[in-house]
Amino acid sequence: MQENAYDKHEKKDEKGWLPSITKTWDSDLNNAVLTANFSEVAKDKQKLGQWLNAVKQYGFAKLENGPVEDGALTKVADLFGFIRETNYGKWFEVRTEVNPTNLAYTDLGLQAHTDNPYRNPVPTLQILYCLENSAEGGDSMVVDGFKIAQTLREEMPEGFDALANYCARFEYAGEEGVKLTSKRPMIELNPDGELIGIRFNNRSCAPITDVPFEVMPTYYAAYRRFCELVDDPEMAVAFKLQPGESFIVDNTRVLHARKGYSGAGAR
Repeated sequence: MQENAYDKHEKKDEKGWLPSITKTWDSDLNNAVLTANFSEVAKDKQKLGQWLNAVKQYGFAKLENGPVEDGALTKVADLFGFIRETNYGKWFEVRTEVNPTNLAYTDLGLQAHTDNPYRNPVPTLQILYCLENSAEGGDSMVVDGFKIAQTLREEMPEGFDALANYCARFEYAGEEGVKLTSKRPMIELNPDGELIGIRFNNRSCAPITDVPFEVMPTYYAAYRRFCELVDDPEMAVAFKLQPGESFIVDNTRVLHARKGYSGAGAR
């Protein structure tokens, strides 16, 4: 019988399809972001499951009333998995400094992006945790990369195909003895056309040399439109974290950013 079929298809004839559990979103989600209490999800597996299910559906969720101490984000990771250590260590501290060596150590705003596209594989679930935020501004923003990709597909089908069919190059060489490179498409599809990943980070993008000359105008037009959609306020959900608050993002899908600070004191 049909209800027992194992090979049900969900728009698999459409390149860039998504499974039914995946919910795309834009700024309309601002008043409906799922937020859980740290102590409750730590004690109640059902509430933990509901919180993680929101991450599965929307690509991100918030957590409040967590401990305010160095390394607190590891306690969030312990709820569901483990930490994959990188050249940055177990975690990367975002703070403001007088003489910064990294853009993350400045009070400048950052464009929404996915992290570390120069890694293969890229980081998957990422935890952004607030210990201190005494500065003005510094709001966090998240953007649904899947929503962006599907909007681009509707507006510019050939551009969508260009970003999905050809690899971009990403590179990091920001510290002595470390050089990381990756060559992957900005829009990643499974062989059956399912949309499974987004890589978008202008600061880490290396020269794009894998696109045929005749396709390059279409590729760059699509890249530019992708950027415009990322920067569109109607696509973003924004909130300001307080000490002990955090949010988790699926870095293969959700782009995140922060607005600029007025003053210092955030970490």
